[in-house]
Order: sequence, then structure tokens, then C-alpha cells
Amino acid sequence: MKIKNRPTSVTIQKGQQFPLTIKRLGINGEGVGYFKKQVVFVPGALPGEEVVVQAENIQPNYAEAVIKKIRKKSPHRVKPPCIYYDRCGGCQLQHLQYEQQLAAKRDIVIQALERHTNLEVDALDIRPTIGMDDPWHYRNKSQFQLGNEKQQVIAGLYGANSHKLVPIHSCMVQHPLTDKITQTVKQVLEDFHIPIYHERKRTGIVRTIVVRAGVQTNHVQVVLITKAEELPRKELIAAEIMKRAPEVKSVMQNINGSKTSLIFGDKTVLLKGEEVIQETLGDLSFELSARAFFQLNPVQTVKLYDEVKKAAGLTGSEKIVDAYCGVGTIGLWLAKDAAEIRGMDVIEESIRDAKKNAEKHGIKNATYVTGKAETWMPKWAKEGWRPDVVVVDPPRTGCDRAFLKTIKKVKPKRFVYVSCNPSTLAKDIQFLSSLYKVEYIQPVDMFPHTAHVECCALLIKK
Repeated sequence: MKIKNRPTSVTIQKGQQFPLTIKRLGINGEGVGYFKKQVVFVPGALPGEEVVVQAENIQPNYAEAVIKKIRKKSPHRVKPPCIYYDRCGGCQLQHLQYEQQLAAKRDIVIQALERHTNLEVDALDIRPTIGMDDPWHYRNKSQFQLGNEKQQVIAGLYGANSHKLVPIHSCMVQHPLTDKITQTVKQVLEDFHIPIYHERKRTGIVRTIVVRAGVQTNHVQVVLITKAEELPRKELIAAEIMKRAPEVKSVMQNINGSKTSLIFGDKTVLLKGEEVIQETLGDLSFELSARAFFQLNPVQTVKLYDEVKKAAGLTGSEKIVDAYCGVGTIGLWLAKDAAEIRGMDVIEESIRDAKKNAEKHGIKNATYVTGKAETWMPKWAKEGWRPDVVVVDPPRTGCDRAFLKTIKKVKPKRFVYVSCNPSTLAKDIQFLSSLYKVEYIQPVDMFPHTAHVECCALLIKK
């Protein structure tokens, strides 16, 4: 009689407790171990630790578990200094020594390349992560959701994997100015008895307070995200915010009536002050409108953009495309060392800001257009204009496939990829690998104490 092969993996049961040795950190900063050949993800566990865990969420390919006991502690474990750390979900790695966070982020990049490419990852030049001297209070923009608790307005973040709003009075990774202004705006809304949006009931008006601080200029912009255009006494509210917080130079209203996790809607109106605030990076100054993309950590942005400049290998004669250009920060950083910059973005406000920024700095060799790179680059190629270098800084979803196909057709000598998501970076590298080789990847820590890692990757045409 023939005996059927038994499955080699044992299915973990919900609620089951078992010992686990943590092998590495996963892409979301959680500990990863293996129990009876099944992958187990454990938030808060560190590589080398021996823990007893309880299975909470069982999936066909993995299980998620929580720590019940740490039997053997990592020598790199530290006490998180933030009082909200275990509830907020905004940071994932405060319990890990900072130097080790930098090593873990390089490892996350390696894991992504191993998972999503068929390259010889061991042979690649993946450099040590560039960190911060002071890895606190670095974020220049906050987006705090609003709610009501005991008839008071609260502002904070939703806890990890939950819809419970955690009120936050001061965040250790936010620039102190953003914290201060958020609390001021929250108080003004409470004093004016403005109805706060209720996500489940879809009642109320104001959903979110967005605060952006110009770290070098001390200028602040406040954006009130509302369910509808109607906002009682909006001019008075804006005037009161500016009276109580003189740093605020711009108060905007953005209307988002959709049932969505996206913060911004399509329409933005000025309530008081200027449409934009000023910020400087190095010797460049920028005008920032409410929806314009701008890097959240200005100290590390200078380091990142210097890495982009190194990777571009400029001699003064290069034609550059700055795709997904936002307000033109990267292109303007490179402009004086290049022959010509052409940038594009689908957000019209960003292109308006980019044009103003170029004009203000007297940069004559930069052109900015609204639209997609995959539309403009083939058009320019037909006209006989081909870039030597393409620089791209896409959203977390990575580059649009049509854009990557355009790169393969236009064939720039150098492709400099600034990535905020190692998984999509790896997938895009794999797609281009028939034509481009990875010269090196330089991780940069833009968001200390979180699992996020930014990279500057240089790809060279074979």
C-alpha cells in the first residue's frame, strides 16, 4: 500500500504559544522567525532574540504573533523614549539602538533584491546606510487626524492596524514647531465649536490638520482638511490661528469628501496669508504650496541630493530628465553642473512651483512641463533631444511600467533612481536588468526609528 506524503509544515493555531528564535527584521520592522518551517512575524522582536510568542493572525503562508516573554534579549535592545510608542504605530524601531537600525535598513534593501530580482545580490555594491547625527525631531510636516473625546477635540494618529485614534501632544520625530502649531489649531477649532468629522458616521466637518514647517525659515503653513467646502466662520478661524501663532504665514482649506484613507482632495483654497511658504535647502530656496511634494527630513535631504549629484556624474555637458519632479528640488540641485534640465510631474501646482523656483534662482537651463515622462520623453526623442541622465524619485508604488518601457526605448547612459520603497526598487531594477546594470545602491536613513529606508541607486547602460 502506498502512503501519501504528509505535509512538511505544521499549521499554527490561533492562540497557540511557542518558542521562537528571531533571524532578521522584516520590511515593516517586525522580527522574523520560523516555527516548523512556517514564517512568523513578530512586531517588537529583534534579531538574535529568543522569545515565547502567541499566534494572533494565521494566513496560508505566514503567521503574525505577539511577544509573551523574552527569554534572551538582544544586546542592541533599548528602552523606547516615546510615551506613545507602543500605541501609536508611527515608529517601528525605537526599541533598537540607532546604529543597528542603520545596519537593519541595509539588510532590508538586500532582502528586497533577493526576493524580487535574479541578480547576484552578494556581488552588488550595497553601501552602509547614511544616518543622522541627531535622529530626533526631523519631520517638517505632520498630518494629524481629528476626533472627539469627552467633548474635547483630539488630534493624533491611528494606532497600528486599528481605527482607534491615539491623541498625541508632542511627537519625538516631528519638528517641535509642527507639534506646537497643531495644538494651537486644535484649540482654535475647539474654542469655535467647529464640528469634527466622524469617520464611521460621516458627520462633522474638519477631518485632519496638516502642518508644514519651513525648518530654515520658521515659516509655517496650516491646511484644514474638510469634508465639504462649507466651514463656519472660516476667515475668523484663519485669523485666530495666525494671531495665536505668528509663525503661520499661510492658512489653506482642502476639501476631501471621499470615503478614503487619502489625506488630500483635489480642491484647495486660500483662507488667509500666502498661498505658499518658503523653505531653503543648501543655497536654494523653495516655494511650497499645500499639495506640493517636498522631502520630510531636510537635514537628510541635503545628504540624499548630494548622493544623487554624485551618481549623475555631471561634467557640465549633460542633458537631464527629472521625472516625477515635484517642485523641482532634485533638478535645481543638479542644474548648475548640467547643460540642461527638463522636469515633469502630473500635479500642475507642483509644476507651477518648480517654474517659480527655477526663475527665482535665475536658473535658465531648466524647463518644467505638466504630464507624464512616458508622454514627454518619446516626443522629445522624436525631436532629436535625448537625455544623458534620467533622475527619478517616484512614489512608494515605484515607477509606472510605461515609464520604464520608455527608459528602455530612450536608453539614457545613466539612470539615477531615488527610492522610498526597496521592494518596488528591486522590481523596477529587475525589469531594467536586460539593459542596465546596478553600479551601486546607497541607502539613506530619511526616517529614523521607522522601518522606512530611502535609496539612491545608480544604473548604467550595459
